[in-house]
Amino acid sequence: MNLIQTLEWRYATKQFDPTKKVSPDDLEKIKKAIQLSASSYGLQLYKVLIIEDQELRERLKPASWGQDQITDASHLIVFCNYAEVNDRDVDEFLELKVETQQLDMQEVEGYGDFMKDKIDEKSAVEQAHWTARQTYLALGNLLAACAELKIDACPMEGFEPDRYNKILGLEEQGLNASVIAAIGYRTEDDERQFAEKVRKPKHQLFEKI
Repeated sequence: MNLIQTLEWRYATKQFDPTKKVSPDDLEKIKKAIQLSASSYGLQLYKVLIIEDQELRERLKPASWGQDQITDASHLIVFCNYAEVNDRDVDEFLELKVETQQLDMQEVEGYGDFMKDKIDEKSAVEQAHWTARQTYLALGNLLAACAELKIDACPMEGFEPDRYNKILGLEEQGLNASVIAAIGYRTEDDERQFAEKVRKPKHQLFEKI
């Protein structure tokens, strides 16, 4: 499997070469991989910010524990989950489904009512946690896509979401910064790229029942 080889190649890159940029063509491929990510009910209750602006990234760096990846990487990707979910979010999905699959709205109304009922069962806090978890599925696709393209990536939880929300004006949009990733190209002298991967052996990680 090429996927196994590319996953063996990747690592959480800490030292990026600020002179190397991800091409627009490769960035479109990464965006497509994120777009195709699985999500609960297919709702994709998140938005993905692709930040190139260097001045903005300098402002975000202190809210990211001062980590150099924020400013040195080619792009900073911010996955933002919906803070809460309402019926309109489901209705928009159903409209898109009807248009894409050339269905009659009556064919999907029952499914829509089911989704709305299940979502309404969740408290506001539960909804926020649920939508935040969806962003990690998209993050996984980003990491795999970057590895296949030989683009380095560093998934990061080391940041302050509240400060990101304020700097990026996310709360006004009903969004919350849940997880981020820096993408670009490693420096040649980053010794971490030569380190053996440390992973649990399969006999500890898996159990057949």
